[in-house]
Amino acid sequence: MFIAIITHHCCGVASLRSPSTALFWQSDGPQPHYLNIHFFKLVEIVGLRLFLDFEQDESYTPTRIAFLAGSGGNDLVQWAEMRFEEPRGWIDVDFEGVGAAIDVSDSDDEDADDIMVDEEERQQRREGRRMPVLRAFLLQVKIMENHQNGKDTHLRALQIYARDKSMIEGKNTIKKATNGLSKMQVDEAKSSGIKKKKKRVGLPDWGAVPELR
Repeated sequence: MFIAIITHHCCGVASLRSPSTALFWQSDGPQPHYLNIHFFKLVEIVGLRLFLDFEQDESYTPTRIAFLAGSGGNDLVQWAEMRFEEPRGWIDVDFEGVGAAIDVSDSDDEDADDIMVDEEERQQRREGRRMPVLRAFLLQVKIMENHQNGKDTHLRALQIYARDKSMIEGKNTIKKATNGLSKMQVDEAKSSGIKKKKKRVGLPDWGAVPELR
C-alpha cells in the first residue's frame, strides 16, 4: 500500500503504479517529501527502481533521495542514499547498504556429474544466491532536495521486486524427474527439456526470478 504524507490533489500515488511514465506523483508541501510503502507481511525485497525525467520535470526533479526501511514508523533505518544530476529514465537503487549478501552455495555445486548445467547458468545462479535482500514491513522514500532549489517533486514511477517462491517449487519438481539417471538417460532428458536435480542446500523463498509487486 502506497501512502504519501502530502500529495497534490491532481497527481496521486496511483500514478506511480501505472505502466505509463507520462503520469507522475507530485508532492504538495515543505521538504523533505515522504512516500511510505506498507506491506501486510514481512517482505524480502531484492530490487527497487525509480523513473525520473529532468527534461520534463526540471526543478521538480529530485537531486537527493534517502531510502529507509523497518517494521514501522518508529524504527526506520536508512539503508541507501542517492544523488542525481539531470537524470532521465529508470534508475536502480543501490542495495550495497542493505547488509551482507546471503550465500547458500554448496560444495556439490561444481560436481562433475552435473552435466546438465552449463557454466553460464552456474554463474547466474551463483550471483543470484549472493543478492542482498532487504526485509521490511515498511519502505520509505525520502526526497530531500530538488534541482534548481525546487520545492515540490515529481516521481514518474516506482517499482519494487521480490522473489517468487512458486518459481522454485516448479523448478524443483522438474529436477526430481531426472535424479539418479545415467548419462545416456540424462542426455535424452536434456533433449526433452528436463533437467537433472542438483545436490545443494535448498534455496530460501526469495531464490527465484524477481517478480514485480
